[in-house]
Amino acid sequence: MWWVYALLSAFFASLVAILAKVGMKGVDSDLATAIRTVVILFVAWGIAYFRGATQHIQLLTKNNLIFLGLSGVATGLSWIFYFRALQLGKVAQVASIDKLSVALAILFSVIFLGEALTVKTAIGALCIIGGTIILVV
Repeated sequence: MWWVYALLSAFFASLVAILAKVGMKGVDSDLATAIRTVVILFVAWGIAYFRGATQHIQLLTKNNLIFLGLSGVATGLSWIFYFRALQLGKVAQVASIDKLSVALAILFSVIFLGEALTVKTAIGALCIIGGTIILVV
């Protein structure tokens, strides 16, 4: 079932670039990011509340909070730079460079999480890098 969620994530992520590019016309990219963040805040908390996940908030550990907080900082910085890049560049190029995050996530998962790097995964990461170079050059 994880792959269904992953496909839905990819679908909606593809819409982000298109909708943002249209919505940011004549708008500062930082303001656009701030508006997007407020919308996400309400959507995420609404989903958590209606699915009952907020009942478990007291179970969060200090470690959970630290790393989820750091993840939030990384997300915010990613969005700020992504929106600025979208404002200045073409969607196809910006989105393809942004997807280098997949290859970086593979690398970081090996280095920091001790996940195995299989030949298949390494070839896939190299294909992502190669495809990005082809799309950008």
